Amino acid sequence: MRSTSLTPIISVAVTIAALLTLFAVGFSHPKSDVVAATPAAHTSDNAPRLDTPAPDPDVIVGSAQDGPGRRVALTFDDGPDPIWTPKVLDFLGEHHVKATFCLVGTNARRYPDLVRRIVAEGHQLCDHTMTHDQNLRYKSAAAMRAEIVGAKQAILDAVPNAQVRYYRAPEGAFSPKGAHPSMQQIAADNGMQPLAWKADPEDWTKPGVRVIVERVQQQVGEDGVVLMHDAGGDRSQTLAALDQLMPWFNDLGYRFVFPA
Repeated sequence: MRSTSLTPIISVAVTIAALLTLFAVGFSHPKSDVVAATPAAHTSDNAPRLDTPAPDPDVIVGSAQDGPGRRVALTFDDGPDPIWTPKVLDFLGEHHVKATFCLVGTNARRYPDLVRRIVAEGHQLCDHTMTHDQNLRYKSAAAMRAEIVGAKQAILDAVPNAQVRYYRAPEGAFSPKGAHPSMQQIAADNGMQPLAWKADPEDWTKPGVRVIVERVQQQVGEDGVVLMHDAGGDRSQTLAALDQLMPWFNDLGYRFVFPA
């Protein structure tokens, strides 16, 4: 008889429990995995590939790409030149080395076949302004933009689908920190990372092969970008120095990479 008297109480308890369960389920529905899209940022027509870090105008690169061991990034300025650029390319090809070529726009327009050869052989491209104006950082924003964007366009006119990954100011004379606008910002807005160097043997002054070699060896460090020239005059000393540096780099275990 006692169990019969508890039946109404048990029924009420079951009903309340069922209602509480339904209430909890209704308010614990998992959130949707769909996230509202945000508007896409504006990019230039020649934006870097997705596998390339976005350019940082506050960083002027002077080191080689990250990686194990010693690394060196060779760069060549002021070309292309119809005499010396092919010689440099031949040398690099013989040693299976890739480098970065910082091209002057007027020369790129004059020798588009050499621009195409640089790209075809797996080297990187760098914008070195249209006319190599050494006082560009003191010019107006419009003048800076014309020099930088104009040179990139001259390169792309020769190789429309190429990536111009870097920008190097003439003589490395970038805009002062805090300047607005700056060459660095204009370059970054157009998909190019500002590029400097760690080792500058001043090969353009033709100081002698031994001096060029020693300066590179003393300055390159563990991961340096090396500045050399493949245009602007007789570059036989540069080539002879490279011929001596190559076994030195190899003996010390350097890997040849691109700038960071």
